[in-house]
Amino acid sequence: MNDIEKHNRIKRLKYRANHRGIKEMDIVIGRFANQKLEELSDENLDLFEKLMSEHDRDLIVWFTGEQEFPDDDTRLMFEMVRDHMNSYDFNL
Repeated sequence: MNDIEKHNRIKRLKYRANHRGIKEMDIVIGRFANQKLEELSDENLDLFEKLMSEHDRDLIVWFTGEQEFPDDDTRLMFEMVRDHMNSYDFNL
C-alpha cells in the first residue's frame, strides 16, 4: 500500500470510528482512531477495521468489562483500544 492509499484508508477509518451511531463508541473508538491510526502497521489497520465491524452493543459490554472479549485474532487491537480508553479521565 502506498502512502496515498494508506492516508485515504486512515481517513475513511477515522470517519467510521467517529460516526458509529452510539456516542460512547464514537468517543472510545474515535479517540483511539484520531490519535493512533497513523502509527499502526497495515496489519494492525486490518485488525482495527475488523474490530470496528463488531456491533456497538457488543463492543460496549466488552469495553465496560460486563462480558469477556471473545478470544480471536482481534484481541490485541481490542486491548490497544481499551488501554487507550483507560488512559483518559472521563470526569467532565
